[in-house]
Amino acid sequence: MPTLPMTAAGYAVLQDELANRTRITRPDLAERIQHAIADEPNLIENSEYQAALTEQGLNEARIAELETKLARAEVIDVSKLSGETVKFGATVTMTDQDTGAKRTCQIVGEPEADPARGKISVSSPIARALIGKSKGALVAVEAPGGDKSYKIEEVRWLP
Repeated sequence: MPTLPMTAAGYAVLQDELANRTRITRPDLAERIQHAIADEPNLIENSEYQAALTEQGLNEARIAELETKLARAEVIDVSKLSGETVKFGATVTMTDQDTGAKRTCQIVGEPEADPARGKISVSSPIARALIGKSKGALVAVEAPGGDKSYKIEEVRWLP
């Protein structure tokens, strides 16, 4: 089974979510199901029971997904990385060659990617185009939204 690279912060977020789902959400849903059964023993027509059962199934599926991701995790300590070349964990500032807009993003593992917060997946088209390049390089990105060109302005290593 292939490993999933992720930062220590991303790993901690997944661990917290797993703990919350197993220690809080799972017992709450079990209690909701018990109350629904007590209120209406006809389970087929009991909408509260059906809703809680559905939520329980979704929660258990997410727990299994989190356990798999954590088991496959390869935690990379970004604070120990350095250099001028873009690789996993790097924070890159680049300029869009069409609009002149600056963009800063950190290359992280898939489970922790959040483009709205400037965290892009190592397997995304832009990260794949950036990896191996250095400051000053022009990078062509073939993305679903169309081809883009960027100039790497800075490569940093943030904790």
